[in-house]
Formats: sequence, C-alpha cells, structure tokens
Amino acid sequence: MSVAARAELESLLRARKLDLTLTSATPWSDRSRDVSPTGLTPLDAALGGGLARGELSEIVGPRSSGRTTLVCRMLAAAAERGDAVAVIDASDRFDPASASDAGVDLSKLLWVRDTGDASRALKAMHLVLQAGGFGLVAFDVADVHGRALRQFPYTTWMRIARVIEGSQTTAVIVAAERLARSPGGVTIALDGERGVARGQWSGATDRARFLRGIKLQPRVVGGR
Repeated sequence: MSVAARAELESLLRARKLDLTLTSATPWSDRSRDVSPTGLTPLDAALGGGLARGELSEIVGPRSSGRTTLVCRMLAAAAERGDAVAVIDASDRFDPASASDAGVDLSKLLWVRDTGDASRALKAMHLVLQAGGFGLVAFDVADVHGRALRQFPYTTWMRIARVIEGSQTTAVIVAAERLARSPGGVTIALDGERGVARGQWSGATDRARFLRGIKLQPRVVGGR
C-alpha cells in the first residue's frame, strides 16, 4: 500500500472514530480520551484514567467474583461527579440498600428491573441509551443463561455502540463471560489467576466465619 493510500485510509478511519483499531506505537492507555473514572485508583491507572465515554465496555467474571462490588463503585463515582446513572437489571438482582451503603446516590439512579427476559432487557437498554443524559449505564445480564445471550444477532452490540458513539455516556455490560465491547472499550476480567476477587474473612473456625468484604483484583483485557 502506498503512503498516500495508507494516509487516506487512516484519515477515513479517524473520521469514523475507528482509529483505535489501527496499529500504533502510542500505548493505548496514553491516548487522549474523554474518560469516566471507575473510582478505583489502581484500575483507573491501568485504564489510562477510566473507561472511555461513548464506548461499550464489559465486566466479566463468575458469581461472587466482585462484579456487583465493582459496578457499585463505578455508579457511586459517576453519581458523585453529578452524572445520572442507570442499571438495566435483567434478573432483578440489584440491591438498592447495598448500593446505597456502597455510596451510590439513589436519587441519581434509574433502575430498570425484572424485565422478564434478555430480549426485553436489551430493548430497555437501547431505549435508555437513546434517551441520553446518562454518564454511566450498566446492562446486568450476569445471571442470564449464555445460550440466551448468544441468540442475539451479531449486529446487536454494533447498534448499541453506534447509539452512544460520540456521547458522554459510558456503557458497561456485566456478564459471566466475555460478550461484547466496542473498539474503544475494554474487558475488565474478574476471573483467572491474576483477576480474582479475594474474600476478607473474620472468625476462627469454618462455622463462625463472616465475610467482611472483597478485595478486587481486576485485570484489563484487550485494551486498544
């Protein structure tokens, strides 16, 4: 490919905000982006300041890996900045009392709950993103069977990404396994040796042990 042709191609990709798919010597975390800090200093450092606005990212991990804890920290941080936030709760698993204890300002939270099935939850997610005005929107399908999620057309996540493209909204999928993200989004994994959530316990015996908290050790996968 000639130099002129390559320059023209790169120009077109940048015009469509697809330039993060280009090979570049500039580290992903050093690129200039409008970000939404997660509220966790080590994670924000790994992300180059936070999750990119106008992009779709995901938080993945097994049950009890710290997914909900991380989402609540992100919601609290966004609300503290003055952003409106939303949770699309496909399985009615969000606990407002626990979220409030974690620092989430419930007056700034839209909670769409008990939608019945993954397809209806997805429609709700699309409507919330189209409405705009939210700093962070979390789509929680962690307890939805993977088979149901895989039945979505492959263009589903492309459409979601297009809705928020260029906006101030950060969209996050919360799932048990990797599902989708946009070119400028990331996967935050809470599974595997380097990405586990370690329980902090008190008590001398197995029958008298209490979970005092969870120490998150997330890792960023596939940042581009």
